[in-house]
Amino acid sequence: MKAEPMLKEGALQGKTIIVTGGGTGLGRSMVKYFLELGANIVICSRKLDVLEKTAQELMQETGGQVLPIACDVRKYNEIEAMLQATLEKFGRVDVLVNNAAGNFVSPTERLSHKAFDVITDIVLKGSYNCTLALGKHWIEQKQQATILNIVTTYAWTGSGYVVPSACAKAGVLAMTRSLASEWAKYGIRSNAIAPGPFPTEGAWTRLFPKQLADKLDPVKRIPVGRFGEHQELANLAAYLVSDYASFVNGEVVTIDGGEWLYGAGEFNAFDMIPQEMWDAMEKQMRGKGQ
Repeated sequence: MKAEPMLKEGALQGKTIIVTGGGTGLGRSMVKYFLELGANIVICSRKLDVLEKTAQELMQETGGQVLPIACDVRKYNEIEAMLQATLEKFGRVDVLVNNAAGNFVSPTERLSHKAFDVITDIVLKGSYNCTLALGKHWIEQKQQATILNIVTTYAWTGSGYVVPSACAKAGVLAMTRSLASEWAKYGIRSNAIAPGPFPTEGAWTRLFPKQLADKLDPVKRIPVGRFGEHQELANLAAYLVSDYASFVNGEVVTIDGGEWLYGAGEFNAFDMIPQEMWDAMEKQMRGKGQ
């Protein structure tokens, strides 16, 4: 199957959306669809050359407006500067997508405290820095707005070998739900998406090198039998930041083909048992029942 765009043309017309880490990967895919739906976009990360290249490509492809801004989300003053540049260019900002992230797979005891800091600073500190700066602005302006955070399914469960990311994403998940309760009175909605496997060139090859992917075969963990398509995630993100979702607040939507639940069910791996073995087991159980 090939995923098709979901929302009607112009569904995000007139909205200005800031996407952190929007120059590559899933962030870029979301940005492209937001542009196709009529939004103005600001993308930010530390690599201005990557952002400028992405902005140029997407403006040519969609005819929309993209403002690339170099910004380290770990530094609050740089976020304030990004907000001011956004207001000067577009006059307002309606949506914040906290997408910037970092991760690597490692036994935790091999990590230095600085390695832990790198991940938690980008994911958790970066998300709350952006959320606080934008939130203060919106509240002061008495403006309705939307926050969308990109988390992960192991924000609930934790996961070995990605402990800094799990800690940070769990914090972002808690922030999502906490602010959904606290800031709704200001007209600010807060939701999140927990994506499963959506392969991207950079992150996927780092997390699943070929020799590891061949051995583990991540597709076998997904009940629907395939990876996610970027358009599917972009569809969900566009819906949650649009006015169609104006009554959705504090929700975290998992989009992973059932991978999380498959891993949690004690007997789910029994789908590897061949039919002849089921037949033998059934005969054995019937025999004991007589």
